[in-house]
Amino acid sequence: MTDILWTIAVSLGGICVGSFLNTIIFRSQKNIPIRERSKCMKCMKPIHWIDKLPIISFFNLNGRCRNCSSVISWQYPMVEMVTGLLFGLLFVRAMFGYGFLGFEDQSEWIIVFIRDVLIACLLLIIFVYDFRYSIILDRFSVTAVVIALLANLYLGADPTWLLLAGLFIGAFFGVQFLVSRGKWVGSGDIRMGLLMGFYLGIELGIVALFLSYIIGALAGIFLIAFKHRKPESHVPFGTFMAIAMIITLFFGQAIAGWYLGMM
Repeated sequence: MTDILWTIAVSLGGICVGSFLNTIIFRSQKNIPIRERSKCMKCMKPIHWIDKLPIISFFNLNGRCRNCSSVISWQYPMVEMVTGLLFGLLFVRAMFGYGFLGFEDQSEWIIVFIRDVLIACLLLIIFVYDFRYSIILDRFSVTAVVIALLANLYLGADPTWLLLAGLFIGAFFGVQFLVSRGKWVGSGDIRMGLLMGFYLGIELGIVALFLSYIIGALAGIFLIAFKHRKPESHVPFGTFMAIAMIITLFFGQAIAGWYLGMM
């Protein structure tokens, strides 16, 4: 019962963090200081604290500004709900040691959890920002790379293999960037490749890499079929890499085992 209550508490905390992530996403795009008081971008009137409650306020206001009735983006409740869900799942994963990598020790599960939620938050920002604005900001990707590298070294990962994993996947995108002169992939994808290797290691990093292309292909077909994008449109690959890393963190070992079994 205690574990369930802790999981619920962590999830609720994640919902509140999701509200802050939304603030970072919107203000980063508009170059608005984080500390500036929240206001409606249409009527520019300050938002009262009662209208800032995560998820609840959106539905209480029927998705519209209290002052000018302008539409509030569905991004707000969606990011808040997904962040809360991820916090709960990552807490359970760390507490019970589900899918731990070889160097992760159950006795240090709190460190694993802190690492995972920090990187998950950054991946959520990258996911939304790249999808909406077609760019991966270095302040988020590089921060995630540093956290993954330092945390995994602290947890006992082999430095040589960890560095090789990051450099291998990063170089995979780096070569494409050089050959195509930035037409196939962006420089942000190189840093996301580094993150894959430093965070997941070489084996699961490759699983995440393949998943990125599979998810990207399926999403592209869906968006083109429903005329949301044209075949020649830019593909926000950072978005798919972020999804792939989260999926791989939970199911990467099972996917790798299934694939090897098929072989």
